Amino acid sequence: MPSKKLKIFNDPIYGFIGIPNMRIFNLIADPYFQRLRRISQMGLSYLVYPGAHHTRFHHALGSMHLMQQAIQLLRFKGIAIDNEEEEGLLTAILLHDIGHGPFSHAMEHSIVENINHEQISLLFMKALNAKFNGSLTTAIAIFTGNHPKPFLNQLVSSQLDMDRMDYLKRDSFYTGVAEGNINAERLITMLNVVDGNLVVEEKGIYSVEKFLMARRFMYWQVYLHKTGLVAEQLLIRALKRAKELLLMGETLSCSDTLYFFLSHRISKADFNEEVLHHFSLLDDVDIIAALKQWRHTSDFVLSTLSTMLLDRQLLNIKLKGKPPAPARLQKYFEQFKQKNGLTDEETAYFVFSDKIENKAYDQERQNIYILKNNGKLIDVAKASDHLNLRALSKTVTKYYMCYPKDAV
Repeated sequence: MPSKKLKIFNDPIYGFIGIPNMRIFNLIADPYFQRLRRISQMGLSYLVYPGAHHTRFHHALGSMHLMQQAIQLLRFKGIAIDNEEEEGLLTAILLHDIGHGPFSHAMEHSIVENINHEQISLLFMKALNAKFNGSLTTAIAIFTGNHPKPFLNQLVSSQLDMDRMDYLKRDSFYTGVAEGNINAERLITMLNVVDGNLVVEEKGIYSVEKFLMARRFMYWQVYLHKTGLVAEQLLIRALKRAKELLLMGETLSCSDTLYFFLSHRISKADFNEEVLHHFSLLDDVDIIAALKQWRHTSDFVLSTLSTMLLDRQLLNIKLKGKPPAPARLQKYFEQFKQKNGLTDEETAYFVFSDKIENKAYDQERQNIYILKNNGKLIDVAKASDHLNLRALSKTVTKYYMCYPKDAV
């Protein structure tokens, strides 16, 4: 039996976080979950915001803490949540990010194909369900959105869920970007359930507005910051190049775990028990160690990409509201290609363009409903007198172009 002292975590955001029971404690103690201590919450954002070194482990515990508060509040308001449902909610939110790979989203576009972290999280949850004698069945139903009580699913995954509330507050704290800070406790206090769905009471409308504005700000200022964006692109390209070289028969140094993924083409159909085990051993340390080895390789592309990331000598990036001029991109492409004697395929690792999109509030999916004092429900974008809120429901597209500084 672990000592009682181990059942409390000291969190810089919320203070002490209590672990509600032994089964949750045992899930946290499982090696699958402990791996999250070695997975950064914000990928390479520390290259922009030096404090952003917190992990998925922090975030999962914080989300569970907010879920405990939400359950307590809803029960106080007379909403029926039995013990099995409570356990399911806490487990689902605790494990919602367990499928994240190294540096978060970069993995999904490089070392595995056609499978995202949510799908890998579900595979982990099914494996843990077998290990814990079927006790995660309710949590899996909630995580997949299949529980017959919709509000349980919405507490874990919606536009106003415990996941978003924690990561906005936590990422704002660790980056030092005060505009992203939200009052999660007040938002939770304003929650209610009508016809089985999660709603916000009318007096909470300004808290919801602040939440959506904070989310928009954090996306453009932090998550989609152009320096973080180009760093993630370089990491994706370094991993793709390493995979390409190994498939061509080249020899590269890296950990056995990373080698397994780089030397195999792995998609959703290939994710069996063995692959899941290998994935559970993969973390940020494998990637950083590999980059330190690869900077000395004879391949110009991999060596240069690795050095750029390790020394923070990144590509230039221009972010605009319209696509870049093809002639300008081609000019940089040809200059860098000629200067370094590269092929078109090799040059494309360094000179490229793409786009990013963001919508702070999606009116077509899982709307946030405000419960008026007269009992009527109204979408927050219509209920708000804040003109910006309607604008937040439109998709904003920005285009970017990346090229080496010495190609200019």
